[in-house]
Amino acid sequence: MTDPTDAPTADAAESLRERALTTLVTARERTTLLTSCVEGPDLTAQVSPLMSPLVWDLAHIGNQEEQWLLRAVAGQEAIRPEIDSLYDAFEHPRSERPSLPLLSPAEARRYAADVRGRALDVLERTAFDGTRLTEAGFAFGMIAQHEQQHDETMLITHQLRRGPQALTAPDPDPVPLFTGPAEVLVPGGPFTMGTSTEPWALDNERPAHRREVAPFHIDTTPVTNGAYQAFIDDGGYDDPRWWAPEGWDHVRRHSLAAPLFWRRDGGQWLRRRFGVTEPVPADEPVVHVCWYEADAYARWAGRRLPTEAEWEKAARHDPAGDRAMRYPWGDADPGPEHANLGQRHLRPAPAGSYPDGESPLGVRQLIGDVWEWTSSDFAPYPGFRAFPYREYSEVFFGPDYKVLRGGSFAVDAVACRGTFRNWDYPVRRQIFSGFRTARTAEAA
Repeated sequence: MTDPTDAPTADAAESLRERALTTLVTARERTTLLTSCVEGPDLTAQVSPLMSPLVWDLAHIGNQEEQWLLRAVAGQEAIRPEIDSLYDAFEHPRSERPSLPLLSPAEARRYAADVRGRALDVLERTAFDGTRLTEAGFAFGMIAQHEQQHDETMLITHQLRRGPQALTAPDPDPVPLFTGPAEVLVPGGPFTMGTSTEPWALDNERPAHRREVAPFHIDTTPVTNGAYQAFIDDGGYDDPRWWAPEGWDHVRRHSLAAPLFWRRDGGQWLRRRFGVTEPVPADEPVVHVCWYEADAYARWAGRRLPTEAEWEKAARHDPAGDRAMRYPWGDADPGPEHANLGQRHLRPAPAGSYPDGESPLGVRQLIGDVWEWTSSDFAPYPGFRAFPYREYSEVFFGPDYKVLRGGSFAVDAVACRGTFRNWDYPVRRQIFSGFRTARTAEAA
């Protein structure tokens, strides 16, 4: 049992309550936007076997919130136990979901709203002590992160759907062409990876532990569309030298010749972005490439993808104090001056943006803009313990999945930290994925 002296003070509890409320409301406003900007068939149709119908995501969000906040935290009876299996992501793969007797859009909205009203009542009464699930408001943070993760998934569905533009957002501020150094040297030596103190960190980010990496160079910014186009123009998709065997087989089998959503029109490349066709901007980080494409580009460039440990050291290590920071810029929560997050824009910002968000070593855009593929398989940290359920991380550990770090323009700050880990199959490119490259430093 938790020592009563560990209970938060009244002011601390109120601060937690406000943070939880803000993140839950922010997530729901985004969910509402993503499910109200289209109607009818666009809510119930499946635009790709890789994605759920939007209406499934909406009810799933409500069902997860009911299971964890109403049932697990508050001990309440189930509202609609008969739908639990319909919205169990492990029981029904995405390809099957359109054929299930799903709630209609109106029913899904009512259900999610009913759950949310009750959950806010639970939030008002929760003391944030006594159990690991409620300590520091973890369950509420977990649910806010879960909803934002599905909001990102729904934004991917919007990108995949055909039809007129349904979403709009201002473009990132223009910046001068980046002329800084192409790469940064990250000194070798130990650093602290992961976290044992971030209150809303998920199980795969834990525990903090020491890692040793050799010195390496890493790109100052993510690889741009212009740089990637040079790989295409040099015949990169036609030369097996640059591809892992499985990647070369994938390229041949699916006739890949450019990032997803790109097409050549005469002498220029165009892309489709949320219903709008536009020239591919050369100075933006490349997006919608799979791991095999990122790996092939790195080989072509005489470089490699960074390991996950290298990426995190570049993002969190402060060599001046030998300490691990929450973010590249320090411990402060992300602001609009630091990173492109939260669907504030519907595209990556130009390479070199956000100087206020760079790391102590001068690496930029490590958070936001595009998820960055690493060379590492998804694996547990030493001392890993699944919490609060195995299906969040543990069942995915192994060589089938590659780790992505850093978040994208589609990720909300609550679901993005210097320690946050994402993972996917190396063939996936509908996700908002890009990369930067690295190289091992030469011996002195």
